[in-house]
Amino acid sequence: MSREMAEVAVSIVLNKLADVILNEAQFLGGVGKKVEQVNRELTRIQCCLQDADSKRKGDARVQNWLNELRDVAYRIEDTTDTFFLKVGYTDATFSQKLRRLCNKPREVYFLHKLGTELDDILNVLEDISKSRVTYGISDLKDKSEGEVAVVMPHRRATYQDVNETEVVGMQADKNNILKLLAPDQTPRRAVITIVGPGGLGKTTLAHMVYRSAKERFDYHVMLSVSQQYILTDILRKMIKEDKHSVPDNQIKDDLGDLINKVKEFLSNRRYLIILDDVWNDDLWNQIKDALPDDKNSSRVLMTSRNIEVARSSDPQMAPHELHILDDGESLDLFLKKAFPYQEPDRKCRTDLLKPAAKLVNKCKGLPLALVVLGGILSTKEPSPVAWERVFQTINWHSDGKDCMPILAMSYEDMPYYLKACFKYVAFFPEDHVIPAKRLIKMWAAEGFIPLEGRPTIEIMAEDCLEELSKRSMIQVSSRSMNGMIKYFQVHDLLRDLAIHEAEQENFGTIFSQASASEVRMPNRRIRRASIQNQQINTQFMKYFGASIRSLFVFNKDRVRLQCSKFRLLKVLELVGVDRVPYIILKSSHELIHLKYLGIQECIIQISSLSLHRMKNLETLNVSLNSNSHCNVDALWRISTLRHVQCFYPIMGPTSTSTVSNLETMQWVKPRKSWARKLPLLNNLRKLGVCKVVNWVTMTNLLKTLHSLVSLKIRFVNLPMEIVYPKALPNYEGLQSLYLMGNWSSNVTLQASLFPPQLIKLTLEDSKFGQDPMSELGKLKSLKKLVLRKVFSDSYSGPTIICSEGFPVLQYLELNCGGKVKELTVAQGVMPKLTYLKVPKNTELHLPPELQHVTVD
Repeated sequence: MSREMAEVAVSIVLNKLADVILNEAQFLGGVGKKVEQVNRELTRIQCCLQDADSKRKGDARVQNWLNELRDVAYRIEDTTDTFFLKVGYTDATFSQKLRRLCNKPREVYFLHKLGTELDDILNVLEDISKSRVTYGISDLKDKSEGEVAVVMPHRRATYQDVNETEVVGMQADKNNILKLLAPDQTPRRAVITIVGPGGLGKTTLAHMVYRSAKERFDYHVMLSVSQQYILTDILRKMIKEDKHSVPDNQIKDDLGDLINKVKEFLSNRRYLIILDDVWNDDLWNQIKDALPDDKNSSRVLMTSRNIEVARSSDPQMAPHELHILDDGESLDLFLKKAFPYQEPDRKCRTDLLKPAAKLVNKCKGLPLALVVLGGILSTKEPSPVAWERVFQTINWHSDGKDCMPILAMSYEDMPYYLKACFKYVAFFPEDHVIPAKRLIKMWAAEGFIPLEGRPTIEIMAEDCLEELSKRSMIQVSSRSMNGMIKYFQVHDLLRDLAIHEAEQENFGTIFSQASASEVRMPNRRIRRASIQNQQINTQFMKYFGASIRSLFVFNKDRVRLQCSKFRLLKVLELVGVDRVPYIILKSSHELIHLKYLGIQECIIQISSLSLHRMKNLETLNVSLNSNSHCNVDALWRISTLRHVQCFYPIMGPTSTSTVSNLETMQWVKPRKSWARKLPLLNNLRKLGVCKVVNWVTMTNLLKTLHSLVSLKIRFVNLPMEIVYPKALPNYEGLQSLYLMGNWSSNVTLQASLFPPQLIKLTLEDSKFGQDPMSELGKLKSLKKLVLRKVFSDSYSGPTIICSEGFPVLQYLELNCGGKVKELTVAQGVMPKLTYLKVPKNTELHLPPELQHVTVD
C-alpha cells in the first residue's frame, strides 16, 4: 500500500473534520475538543507521508505504518459518519438535533459513545506518530521529486478525438486489411483476424479499418467482446444497430430467437461485423449460425491475442499478425506523445535524442508502452537530466510483461488524488464506454478532488480527466463541441493495473461473473465494490458491511439491495445493460450520506425510495419509466441538490427556496408557480423542459436565467413566443439549444432568432416549409448542427444546398424523413467539417477540400 492511499484517506477525513469544527463543534461540548485534537494529530502525520513513501519500498515496517494510518483514517471517517447517522434521522436541521443532545438521554448516549471512540482513536494516532520516529520518517512538506501537479492541458475542440495522423506504423496494415475486405477477394463470407499481444494496437487498427470501409457495406457494426462476454448482449446490440429493427423492449432474451432475428435481417445484405477483443474460439462457434453466407462478400473482422481464434474461425484466411514497431517508428510515436502540442514537422532537440532512444529501446516496439511513457515525459522538464531520472526510476525487471513496468511507473508518477481518480475507473466493466460527466460527479461525491486554485470542484475534476488523457491512461472516445471529454474507455492492461492497485490498497473490490458460492471475499472491510454480471443471493450480500462508500451494480438478474446495510454509502450506481433488471431498494431512508444516485436502463420499483431523507444528495441521474414512482416533491426539498437528470419527465419544483444550488434540471414539466419562483434559480446552467402550458410566462422566465448555457425544449407545438419577438438572443451565455416541436407557420426562420454565440443547435419535428441552411449558415460560432424531420409536407425538396456560411461547423447531421435525397455543399463552405451523418442513399456533392470528411 503506497503513500497515496493513506494520503487520500487522510485528506478526506481532514476535510470532514474541518467542516465539523467549523459548523458543529459548538454543539458537541467536550467531544468537540477531541475532534479538534484528532484533526491536529492527523495534520501532523500528513506532513510525513511523502518521506514515508520514499522509504516504504525497502522497509516492510514503513509499509505497515502506512497501512495502519490508512485504517485509522477510515475508522475516523466511519465513526463520525455513523454518529451523524444516529442523530440525523429526523427532518430537523443537524444543528437543531445537536442542541437537543444535552436533553435527551438516548442522544446523549451516542455523544458519549463518540467521545469514547475518539479517545481510543487518539491513543492509536499517538502510537502511529511515535513510531514514525523509530522508522526514521521525517516531516516533509514539499512534494516528492517525482510528483507533478496537475496542470491545465490544452483542450482539443474536435468532434472525433482519434486522429490517424497520430498513429504510427499502421498504414500498411490498414491497406492490407482493406484489400481483404474488398468483394473481388472472395464472394464467400470471410473471417479476417488481427492477432497480437496486448498493447500492440489491434483495436486502434480495427477502428481505422472500420472508419474507412463501413460505407461499402449494407450493414456495419463494431462491437467490443472482452473476456467476459454475454452472447445475448452481443446479438441484441447487433439488432439495435439495424435501422429497421423492432424496438428494444420488444426483443426477447431467448438465445435461439435472437440468433434467428439477426440471421433474418442480415440475409441478402452485404455486412461488415467487427468483433474486438475475442479471447477464444467459443464466441465464433456460438455466433456463426447468426451470420448467413449469401455469397455476397460479407466480412467478419476480429481482433484477438490468441492465434487459435483465427485458425479455427476461418482456416482458409491467414491471420493478420500485427508486428511491433521498428526503432524509427517507435521514436516517432514516443516524441508525438512527449511533445503533444509541438508542430509535426518540428525536430526533437539533439540533446534529448540519446535519452529518448534509451527510453524507447526499453519499450520493445509496443505502442501502448510508448504512448504511456511519452505521456509521463510530457509532464516533465524537457531536459536530459529529467529524462534520465525517469529511466532510472522505472523497475524494468518487475515482471515478464514488457508493458507493465512502464504502466506502473506512470501510475506512481501521479499526484495522490489523480491516483484515486484512476483507480476509480476499475469499477466499470471491461470495454465499458464511461460517461465523463457522470464519473466527475462520483469523484466529487467521494471527496477525491482538491480545488488547487480552480473555481469549482467540477472544473478541477475535468482537468484531472484531461491529465489522465495526456498521460495516455485513458482513451478518449469523443469530445463535446467545447472540447471537453465526453466519453472514454480504458485499455485492458491499464484497467488490470487499476484493479490491481485498487485491491492491493483496499481501495475497492471487483466481483465479476462468478457464482455466489465461488466468490472469495477479501479478509478486510470492503470500502468500495463493483458487482459486474455476478450472481447475487442473500449470502453474497452478507459480505458487505456498513463501511462501504461506493457501490456499482452492472447486473442482469433481479437485485434486492437492503440499504440499511449501506448506511455510510456516498455513491450508488445501478446499471442494467440492454436487459432491464428489477432493482428493489429497501430502507432507503438510511442513505443520509448518499451524494450520488444513478439508476440507468432499469425498471425500478422505488415506491419506498425516501428521497427527502437523502439530505446530502447532490446528483440524481435516473432513467425512470412510467411504472416507477417516487415522491418527486420530496426531491425538491433537498437543499444540497445540484444536478437532476431524468430520461422521463418529472414535475418540476413548486418552490426554489431549497434548491437554489441547482445547476442541472432535465427533463421536467413546469408548474404554474414558476411565474414567481423560478427566477431564484440563479445558478441554473442546464434546463430541459417539456409539456409547457403557459408559454408567455415561460419565455419571460427564461430571460431571467442568465447563467444558462444549455436549453432543451420538447413539445408538440412550439408557439411563436419561444422564438418571437426575438427572445433567444437575450440568452447571453447560451451555447447549446435543442428545440423539438412544430414551429408556428407564421414564423420565418432567421439567424437573428438564435443567440449569435450558439455552438450546438438541434432542431427536430420543426415542420419548416423552406430550406433553413441559408439562414443557419449565418451562425458564425456554430460547430454542431442536427436537423431531424424538420420539413413539413409542403416542402418540395429534394435537394439541400449549402452555398455559403458555416465557417466553424465540424459536425452536421441531416435526417429529414425521406424529404432530402441530395446534399450539395459549395466550395469554401463548412471548411472545418470533419463528420457528416446522412441517410445511406443520400447523394452527396462535396468540394475537394471536404473529401476527407467522415460520412456515416
